[in-house]
Amino acid sequence: MQTTNWQKSTFSGDSSNCVYVAAPTPVSIHLRESDEPDIILATSPSLLRMLIRTLKGNLLPQ
Repeated sequence: MQTTNWQKSTFSGDSSNCVYVAAPTPVSIHLRESDEPDIILATSPSLLRMLIRTLKGNLLPQ
């Protein structure tokens, strides 16, 4: 059984509303929120990168 190592986002600071991220495999990234830790969003590194670029307004490929 594999243990998932969750890491709190540095943007969460010391607040109680935190976002956690884990990379259980090289092709999978999991996200969860401290309010609902049993709900886990699974995505790929490339799709998460695309989401972050879109949210930042940087749509240029790197």
